[in-house]
Amino acid sequence: MAKLYFYYASMNAGKSTNLLQADFNYRERGMATMLFTAAIDDRFESGTIASRIGLSAPATMFDAATDIAAAVAARHADTSLACVLVDEAQFLSEAQVDQLAAIADSGGIPVLAYGLRTDFQGQLFPGSARLLALGDALIEIKSVCQCGRKATMNLRVDGTGRPIAKGAQTEIGGNDRYVALCRRHFVEALNG
Repeated sequence: MAKLYFYYASMNAGKSTNLLQADFNYRERGMATMLFTAAIDDRFESGTIASRIGLSAPATMFDAATDIAAAVAARHADTSLACVLVDEAQFLSEAQVDQLAAIADSGGIPVLAYGLRTDFQGQLFPGSARLLALGDALIEIKSVCQCGRKATMNLRVDGTGRPIAKGAQTEIGGNDRYVALCRRHFVEALNG
């Protein structure tokens, strides 16, 4: 039976690298995959999943209006898919997560979703909340805080490195905008 997997972590934990490795493993064995990435993520080339260590692969972009189930069904009709992989899964809508669950349950295709669990205020993203609710397997990818403890939080910083506590939930950025911290150092940075 196919499953819906949710691999979650703080920023810079290697989520995209893990996704690209999983994709490679399937393709190396002659199996077809379908990759998705959020259209809102403009840090790299459009329609590309890229890791900080230099790996990349083309992907189908999704936004809130994308019917992921229809896109997978169309591709699966042409080429039998062995796996669907989703990067930046925190940006999925609840309905899209429901579609991914149906792809695993009814379509028999494993779905591997990778994303952030929480935003810069420690709040769940709607897509992540639904993945936590529906996922058959919830796998934390570990990252490290500056103190050596497990990083679980994403601190948003301004151009000078000062913590930002308020703003829109979604603001795209990398190491220039976010720092992965343990909860203790996250709270200290916001209250300091």
